[in-house]
Amino acid sequence: MTIRLGALAIGVIVVLTAAGIGGRYWVHGHLNASFCLLSLFFSTNLLICYWETCLILHLDLIRQRAEYWHARREETGRSPVVKFLTTEIPLTKILSPQAGADMWAYYTLYDGSYTDRRTYGFNIDIANGFFTLVPTLVLYAAFTVAFLPAYVAGILGVMLFWQWEYATSVYMVSFYVAGRHKLISRADVAMYIWGSNATWLLFPLLGLYVSIRLIVDGDYTVLSLR
Repeated sequence: MTIRLGALAIGVIVVLTAAGIGGRYWVHGHLNASFCLLSLFFSTNLLICYWETCLILHLDLIRQRAEYWHARREETGRSPVVKFLTTEIPLTKILSPQAGADMWAYYTLYDGSYTDRRTYGFNIDIANGFFTLVPTLVLYAAFTVAFLPAYVAGILGVMLFWQWEYATSVYMVSFYVAGRHKLISRADVAMYIWGSNATWLLFPLLGLYVSIRLIVDGDYTVLSLR
């Protein structure tokens, strides 16, 4: 049996988000809009963290798959996004590096830095994958069941959300400074560069607000918790 790559990504994010929202409702009996949105962000980042480890651990596979996707685009003359999203992966290999490798390989159609160890984009995503996985889990749990003092969760949140905001902003600047926007269409820049990175620009703004409130208020009122 197989599962399509797009369905796998959505399924993992839905399960992780539902676990947080379900756990919050089970413990506290009510939900909060900010918490639900941040649950979605945390869940997305957890999946991306796993895939980002593929950048350094399976670079040869990424380069191999990148050649395939570039050849596919040249053959058809258009973006192979449908083919990418419907790529079938055996259920026995859903935890293998294949899905992550294919994701980065496809992204090289729009930013070739993800096969180059010397680029900012390559290294900042490796750093995110290895260094924000555990803090993300801790903060997700704290926002779910309030097991940390509010000011501690707030300080951790400010650190994490600010680095996401800053790192993504620098990546966007580096993309334009390197002139990579000239190599693809404006539609591709909007959809694949701005669209894919908007999550790490917009959600951290909400996270910063929530984290600052946790510190200033000294409790979890901003998340409708006490």
